[in-house]
Amino acid sequence: MASREGRRHHQDLVPLAALISREMRNEKMEKPNVRFGQAAQSRKGEDYFLIKTDCQRVPGNPSSTFSVFAIFDGHNGNAAAIYTKENLLNHVLGAIPRGLGRDEWLQALPRALVAGFVKTDKEFQSRGETSGTTATVVIVDRWTVTVASVGDSRCILDAQGGAVSTLTVDHRLEENVEERERVTASGGEVGRLSIVGGAEIGPLRCWPGGLCLSRSIGDMDVGEFIVPIPYVKQVKLSNAGGRLIIASDGIWDALSSEMAAQCCRGLPAELAARQVVKEALRTRGLKDDTTCIVVDIIPPDNTMQPQPPPKKQNKLRALLFRKKSLDSANKLSKKLSAVGIVEELFEEGSAMLAERLMLSPLHV
Repeated sequence: MASREGRRHHQDLVPLAALISREMRNEKMEKPNVRFGQAAQSRKGEDYFLIKTDCQRVPGNPSSTFSVFAIFDGHNGNAAAIYTKENLLNHVLGAIPRGLGRDEWLQALPRALVAGFVKTDKEFQSRGETSGTTATVVIVDRWTVTVASVGDSRCILDAQGGAVSTLTVDHRLEENVEERERVTASGGEVGRLSIVGGAEIGPLRCWPGGLCLSRSIGDMDVGEFIVPIPYVKQVKLSNAGGRLIIASDGIWDALSSEMAAQCCRGLPAELAARQVVKEALRTRGLKDDTTCIVVDIIPPDNTMQPQPPPKKQNKLRALLFRKKSLDSANKLSKKLSAVGIVEELFEEGSAMLAERLMLSPLHV
């Protein structure tokens, strides 16, 4: 009897090599394909971008690979944008403790992004240069997308089924009431540019300095009211995948999030990026540096069907799209979560540094 049970148990054992092979196959099935494209038109030469698809959580382990996509839109010169492109990612990754598993690594990533942004700003300001830059950084690890952003470069998600949500918050004083209140509560002044005769023109700005943005990296001449602490959002896509569109304000001043997503549906990533830039230039002309990165997160079996190209919109419909508020985008994000297209893992937009780092061991 016992020997019969022993033989049965022995038959149930799986050789180690077979187990490893099975795990590798499962991992391959779990890992989506990432396709990307980039396009740009320059006017002032202050837009910079970063694409790095060979990062590894565990050096030498290909299964730990993740991708980074970022856009830096400089102002008052390009020094801050160049410095941030060259240093920010290293500061972020250096703030994550070594030896973490993937889940722990993803959990540590939001605070590491905050620490990396602040350290980059501190180092750049120590150089005594007065330029500044927006920074929108997107890290794709399998189905998990983590976005950190200061300024008004934006990242949107076009999920399967045509639902568009915004993964960033625009830090423009003209449109962001919470940021206006934060600046004034801190002792800063928010107002328009005054000209001869007392007339006020242009968008709302922070004084001193006159910057239209409430958060950036650099800008040492605008005082302590402009902070480098990013809005951070982390989501997990369903295995249907989705498309990310990351772009500088040269795109978003011309197109709403919905218009940008619609104009390039059905196109592969490289052509999609070109189409978004082309549509922005057609709508508004080349009034600013215009940079776009499109990232497709595709199921490994390539069953994701491209969505059909959009039908032509009439002008009224396009105008309505442009008037959609940030509140409606946030409501849509919650709806996406409710139907299982996107699982929201983390969101934090506070500009309070101690609160954001939560007394963590990460050192700025």
